[in-house]
Amino acid sequence: MFGLLFFVLMVHNANGDVSYSFPEEMKRGSVIGNIAKDLGLDVNRLSSGNARIDTEGNRKRYCDINLNTGELIVAERIDREGLCGKKASCVMKQELVLENPLELHRFILNIQDINDNSPLFKQTLINLEMSESAVKGSRYLLDEAHDADIGVNSVQTYILQNNDHFILNVVTRENGRKYGELMLNKELDREQQKEVTLILTAVDGGTPPRSGTVAIHVTVLDANDNAPVFSQAVYKVSLPENSPLDTVVVTVSATDADEGHNGEVIYEFGHLPETHMKTFSLDSLSGEIKLTGLLDYEEESSIELPIQAKDGQGLASYSAVVIDVVDINDNVPIIMIKSLKIPVPENALPGTEVGVINVQDRDSENNGQVRCSIQQNVPFKLVPSIKNYYSLVTTGELDRELLSDYNITITATDEGSPPLSSTKNIHLTVADVNDNPPVFQEQSYRAHVQENNKPGSSICSVSATDPDWRQNGTVVYSLLSSDLSGAPVSSFLSINGDTGVIHAVRSFDYEQLKSFKVLVMARDNGSPPLSSNVTVSVFITDENDNSPQILYPSPEGNSFMTEMVPKAAQARSLVSKVIAVDADSGQNAWLSYHIIKATDPGLFTIGVHSGEIRTQRDISESDNMKQNLIVSVRDNGQSSLSATCALYLLISDNLAEVPELKDKSRDESSSKLTFYLIIALVSVSTFFLTFIIIILAVRFCRRRKPRLLFDGAVAIPSAYLPPNYADVEGAGTLRSTYNYDAYLTTGSRTSDFKFVRSYNEDTLTADLTLKKIQSAVDDLEGLDAEMRDSFQVGLEYFFKNNWVDFFFFTFNICVFI
Repeated sequence: MFGLLFFVLMVHNANGDVSYSFPEEMKRGSVIGNIAKDLGLDVNRLSSGNARIDTEGNRKRYCDINLNTGELIVAERIDREGLCGKKASCVMKQELVLENPLELHRFILNIQDINDNSPLFKQTLINLEMSESAVKGSRYLLDEAHDADIGVNSVQTYILQNNDHFILNVVTRENGRKYGELMLNKELDREQQKEVTLILTAVDGGTPPRSGTVAIHVTVLDANDNAPVFSQAVYKVSLPENSPLDTVVVTVSATDADEGHNGEVIYEFGHLPETHMKTFSLDSLSGEIKLTGLLDYEEESSIELPIQAKDGQGLASYSAVVIDVVDINDNVPIIMIKSLKIPVPENALPGTEVGVINVQDRDSENNGQVRCSIQQNVPFKLVPSIKNYYSLVTTGELDRELLSDYNITITATDEGSPPLSSTKNIHLTVADVNDNPPVFQEQSYRAHVQENNKPGSSICSVSATDPDWRQNGTVVYSLLSSDLSGAPVSSFLSINGDTGVIHAVRSFDYEQLKSFKVLVMARDNGSPPLSSNVTVSVFITDENDNSPQILYPSPEGNSFMTEMVPKAAQARSLVSKVIAVDADSGQNAWLSYHIIKATDPGLFTIGVHSGEIRTQRDISESDNMKQNLIVSVRDNGQSSLSATCALYLLISDNLAEVPELKDKSRDESSSKLTFYLIIALVSVSTFFLTFIIIILAVRFCRRRKPRLLFDGAVAIPSAYLPPNYADVEGAGTLRSTYNYDAYLTTGSRTSDFKFVRSYNEDTLTADLTLKKIQSAVDDLEGLDAEMRDSFQVGLEYFFKNNWVDFFFFTFNICVFI
């Protein structure tokens, strides 16, 4: 029998909203309909869009949605009478809300009435007093039975118990309600029967029907033939919802033409809901209706109060008071956060939706129109979406390093008079993104390291900061791979990846490496990681760890080097010069010269900074011919290092004046000449066959005359100089003041000296040359003059030019012979 009551009818109204009609009192979990199918939605969209059912106002949510099937199910007990009372149509407006993107679908629940309430009479006993003079056909109004159901489920008819005097007349009002009238069908005789008891039954039209009964007790009296008459059939009143208590709503009035007790009128309410009984009161004598409770337009906008007036004999008439409740702006807007996505990544693009806001105001018309805004200067704004929904979106770029969280105040204001407003605070945090590379505190770093440092010592520290958070801001340091002097940079330096402290891996030597540059990379631990580089310039500081090195005279112990001083040398005449260099730099390479021992201490002096040896006075006949000088060369370092050399001077105008030197010179010259002739003959005979090949090679590989190391000072062949020695940074150890040519034979006391010229006025003016070549030529007996002249020229070529040129000379001699 109840199968048809649970049939659900789904229709679409003119506005496109989905409407469901179903009976009240369905069990929880009962299926109302498949809203996903009816709206044409994919079932997967329900889960991804966080589908939910929202109701207007603060109503309880009576239905829910199954996200797996899209079915709309009953969530709470639905009592149509409790929700809509006697309204013919019981409609609840619901909303289906989807997010990402935001969607709003409205649907309507039409609650159908079922016959779950029985008719009830206001009283369990109706007392009527009737005059025995009442004529046949007299009518007596009976109390209306109240049935909470509507339509066919409400009271449809009344049934009166069979009796001899009365019949029942059922009357239908304009509003569809029905009530009964007791009609006298046979005159009463008080002497025969003083009281009559009847049973009145009210029956509704439900299936199965429900009924309610009331007992009617009739007391037979004398005649009362006039019933009270109201001044208005309906009283209409407008009442603001904020009306104070004890406000007089209206005063009803009814008159009775009878006199005495039969004309006295008493007022009382008809059947009222319990809430109305607490809200209104009626003075039974004056008919004044007062407000005893608070009115709420949002709960009920129109109220109907049934009123009846009875005279002393029980005759009654009916009227109604209709109250229109006037809305006032007494409800502040309500702000509800439907969803909020936190934290917000700082790289979120402008226009990204981070939250959904719903604003509701229970008032009507302008009082319920709400404007929602953000007054703060924040990179967020509210964008109106659907109905009373707003999307909270970003308006600009976020930067967690500048501001990591936002306290946003949302203000909602209605358009009432005066307007009401409310606020709600939202706390948004910004999630870090690795968008900042490490930044070094300096654009470049300089480190100074003393040479001969200990391996492993720290030389400097670099520091970089990254404003990002946690691993995005953790900085790790490393050296970029590169080569220094053919070796990897890791063999020179190392860096602590956590602290940025740079350590020396090896001991540095200023004389080998004065400075170098390395690149240090700072990288964070973000994904992907960001990095930056900085240049670290390392400068090696010199240390006085090299002693001066004497270039001239030769510092070798087996060398015997002698210079001649003319007997006529005057005071301040330049005799010789000590040449020294120091591999250090700066003041560590500033050299000073000192004579620490001399045969005649007062005869010679040396320039402290130039190393020039000069005569302090004129040379006399009494001075010793052989003068030995010990010269010390010291640098200016801390502490000072030094070197010494020996210088041998002969005071003479000619070597012939020294007998022991002359004899040795002739013997040694003779042996050397023989040796040179043998070499020349062997060379000619050996290389004659390859002459053509050699001459081609010689023309491409010919060497120049050996360059002298210094253009100004004493010219020493390059063989005397150690490799990589030169004047250090203008320290002045080699000066360009004098020019000498010296032809020396290591270990020979008969070496020849040629004093070419001096660029100083005080130098020796004599151009004295000891010619070993002439002595050798005199010993060649048996050669004619022309041959001797040619051979002499060849020997001079040998000493003054290279061996290649001498080869051609020797070849010519052989041809000549």
